[in-house]
Amino acid sequence: MRTRLLGMVWFLVALLVFGLGVPLALSVAGAEQQRLFLDRLTDTTRFASMAQRPLTDARPESMREELQRYAELYGIDVVIVDADRNPVVSSASPGGPVPADLADPEVLELIDAALAGRRPAPGPLLLPWDAEPLVLAGPVLVDGEVRGAVVSVSPTDRSRSRMLWWWLLIAAGGVLAFGLALMLAVPVIQWILRPVRRLDEATGSLVAAVVSGREAERVGGAHGPPELRKLGTSFDQMAASVGDTLAAQRAFVADASHQLRNPLTALKLRLVNLEGHVDSEAETHRVAASAEADRLNQILDELLSMARAEGAGGELVPTDVDTVVAERVADWRVVAVSRDIALNCVGAAGDTWAMSPPRGVDGILDALLDNALKFTGSGSAVEVNVDLVGPWVRLSVRDHGPGLKVDELERATDRFWRSHSHQNVPGSGLGLAIVSRIVAKAGGELRLDLPEGGGLRVTVDLPADRL
Repeated sequence: MRTRLLGMVWFLVALLVFGLGVPLALSVAGAEQQRLFLDRLTDTTRFASMAQRPLTDARPESMREELQRYAELYGIDVVIVDADRNPVVSSASPGGPVPADLADPEVLELIDAALAGRRPAPGPLLLPWDAEPLVLAGPVLVDGEVRGAVVSVSPTDRSRSRMLWWWLLIAAGGVLAFGLALMLAVPVIQWILRPVRRLDEATGSLVAAVVSGREAERVGGAHGPPELRKLGTSFDQMAASVGDTLAAQRAFVADASHQLRNPLTALKLRLVNLEGHVDSEAETHRVAASAEADRLNQILDELLSMARAEGAGGELVPTDVDTVVAERVADWRVVAVSRDIALNCVGAAGDTWAMSPPRGVDGILDALLDNALKFTGSGSAVEVNVDLVGPWVRLSVRDHGPGLKVDELERATDRFWRSHSHQNVPGSGLGLAIVSRIVAKAGGELRLDLPEGGGLRVTVDLPADRL
């Protein structure tokens, strides 16, 4: 945006410079031509006045000496012609060539105009690159009768040089105007865009703050135009409102989950106490109610885990991934063995550290292993892999269950979402959502893919801690 604004300023300055500079340059050229024309017109008129008697007395040679001195002094050639266009005397030496090309159609046109009694005209505008001399032809009048014409041929080098210097000065002024416009425009544009830049930065930090539960960075309204200052203030109010709403939501989920645990535990105990005290028909309902209580208790546990994952601070701590993986695999291997599932861990090197929220790697592994063991059938295997890939610690869990459809991979991290083909498997649909929040807090990346051989592979990249 800064470049576009600078381009607009430069464009407007260019219009101003060209709009003023070009007419000024043409005006300078016109003034210089007018000065040259008036000077040569005066001399031409003087020679026309001097040639009246010599032409009347048929003694034009008497003017030769005057014309030669004039040509030597000013470098301007003069030719006097009679009424029939014939040259009768010039500033050239006797027997020398006539200074003016009287056969040139343009010169003949000027002579004919002078012999018709018309005064000389300035002609087309003189420009620095026009090397043609200035030719003027004035009539020689005797008692109102045209007896001949005076033709002057003037070089324009000096006038064109002065004109060129004026044009260079105007061009330098235009360049200076561009420079001043840039010097003035840059701080003004920075002043205008400072709140826009802060809004852009604050928008990015707002997303991170929403994910991590931290307070969003305030934009403030101390700089920039009044409209943008007002926009910054409105953004701060909106960010504060969003933060308060999310904090209230997390607090409600955590408090509700915690408060429901006590009555749920009491309900579970009462259902257990009813064992052996109900008839066979009611026993089926008691067992189903107990299973639903267990499922509800699991959902509450996962809601609490989600609330902790979303409400945890944004600080990251170094975590020994290999040690955590070894501990969590050892704990979950008991569950795997009971289900006749092989739980294998590969890639642990004993010196892999990652940056994550406190106990974040534990939560990731618990959720991924729970899902993998849940959907993997007996006699199959679950593989856990740890590797160091560039600046990332890569942790993946792969099962050999039914997997997901390709179009379901993007939705798998949504809260409470479950595939239609997995509705008969116990669960709440919060496991991958919890993993997604933890990974986002760590600044990592979560990917799901369908490897060859079936099943689902979940890969987590966490920033490595370079010790």
